[in-house]
Amino acid sequence: MLIATEVDNTTFLSVRIALNTLENSGWGFFGCVFVLFWFWFLFLFVFFFFDRSAINAPSFSINEVFLIEYTGPLFIYFLFYFRMPFVYGLDERFTSSPHPVVNLACICHSFHYIKRLIETVFVHRFSHGTMPLRNIVKNCLYYWGFAAWLAYYINHPLYTPPSYGKKQINFAVIMFLLCEAGNFSIHVALSDLRRNGSKTRKIPYPTKNPFTWLFLFVSCPNYTYEVGTWISFTIMTQCVPVGLFTLLCFIQMTIWAKDKHCTYLREFKDYPSLRMPIIPFLL
Repeated sequence: MLIATEVDNTTFLSVRIALNTLENSGWGFFGCVFVLFWFWFLFLFVFFFFDRSAINAPSFSINEVFLIEYTGPLFIYFLFYFRMPFVYGLDERFTSSPHPVVNLACICHSFHYIKRLIETVFVHRFSHGTMPLRNIVKNCLYYWGFAAWLAYYINHPLYTPPSYGKKQINFAVIMFLLCEAGNFSIHVALSDLRRNGSKTRKIPYPTKNPFTWLFLFVSCPNYTYEVGTWISFTIMTQCVPVGLFTLLCFIQMTIWAKDKHCTYLREFKDYPSLRMPIIPFLL
């Protein structure tokens, strides 16, 4: 413990020096990325190697993985929203955007990842126990990296609001909230299938909750709602990096949905034939 404490003090002092250096040099986005990856290395070195004895424990529980993945984007976004000195330069430090949509985007982005964290702790029931370190690094690079990229542009001093103004923003917010509610409802419904620690796979069916009625048409409505959430966020911000992130999310979730759909068909002979993997009647 004494060694770990000394390492903590030394590494955090180094991070502070790095931040001061970046603040004076005005490296902008690349400087911020440097700091983020330094923190990631710090996490691996101190938490993983010292506290978990990595040689004997090369994997994390799924709950820990999700907590790490989702906490990162939540705090990374705030670095750009509050315009830390090493992000956009000294002239723009701790200033705020004149566009209300920037504040709204921060609220929605934070809400999304806070919801994910709550679901990880209180809702999800995972069939797989652990995940190897290499997958954690890959997933964190994906989530953390995209969070930094899209936050950099949304909170940039030169950011311009959506073309159709309040109508576009309001439509996107309504769509965002509906999709978030739908995603949460599906996760609760799936969790209820595994009460009392049961690992027996069952066919999910719609409940009295209207958001679960999408089960009538797709096998993985949680992915459908998730993609819808990011589509709405893209419409709200009208930002290219967000659109690219949404596209990659759709591709990855389509792959997952197809795999799960095939598993259902293989395991259940009476599986509803009307269902598609992720998009009703199409895909």
